[in-house]
Amino acid sequence: MAQASLVCSGWEFDVDRGPDWLFVRPRRMGGALGSANFAEQVWSLLEQHFTHRLVLELGELGHLNSELIGQLVWLYKRVHTHDGLLRICQLSDQNDEVLHVSRLGGYFPRYGSREDAVMGHALPRQPR
Repeated sequence: MAQASLVCSGWEFDVDRGPDWLFVRPRRMGGALGSANFAEQVWSLLEQHFTHRLVLELGELGHLNSELIGQLVWLYKRVHTHDGLLRICQLSDQNDEVLHVSRLGGYFPRYGSREDAVMGHALPRQPR
């Protein structure tokens, strides 16, 4: 599996390539809070790797704000328009709750690991 690390506009992306999937682990650099162009940067990575199957590993994301949620929704629509798959894993309980309150939990089921995300084995929802 190939691995690379890229820094773009306040974000660092660790990128792994697996069979038919791209695994991207984003991290904010220097305390940057802005999320503009996040989705475009990830989409560009997908195009560079000639795939439309993406697992975002969000364990090091920090707080999921409304701007970043908008970027995730844009990326979700773009990937699905190209008959691809976007799955997220390692989302914190707090950020999972943010997606649930935003009524986006159905678009982004919760996966514990990249392996679970690839296989589609979502974690069960905890009672609220």
